[in-house]
Amino acid sequence: MEVKQLDDTLSVRGQIAPAEVAEAAAMGFRSIICNRPDGEQPHQPDAEAIAAAAGAAGMEFCHIPIVPGQITPEKIAAFEAALKDLPGPILAYCRTGTRSAMLWGLHKAPELGADGAMQAAADAGCDIAQARPLIEQRAS
Repeated sequence: MEVKQLDDTLSVRGQIAPAEVAEAAAMGFRSIICNRPDGEQPHQPDAEAIAAAAGAAGMEFCHIPIVPGQITPEKIAAFEAALKDLPGPILAYCRTGTRSAMLWGLHKAPELGADGAMQAAADAGCDIAQARPLIEQRAS
């Protein structure tokens, strides 16, 4: 399973299938955050199916759905609370991993600054450029 590690606590990837959750657990992940709204595309596994697979694998699960282009302060706060409360390492996913990486960049902006958060995401292979205005706002 291919993941993009953003830091010691969080990695991101695109949609995960229920059958892949046990592999994520075997890789050492202890929690999963789903940032994908149910029904975004036909035939995608819904959050409930991933949550059930996570529970069966002994993992924690949190659903913070993000509609593309609609990252709100409330969603950022929920993501930050999940990073704080869930056992790590954590695997976050959405359709491609980008929304999850954007949330991480927004979380890290006060600590790393906008350029630092953008570069750290790029170093992990994540393009979060479309979130730059929000990241700059959070960094200041």
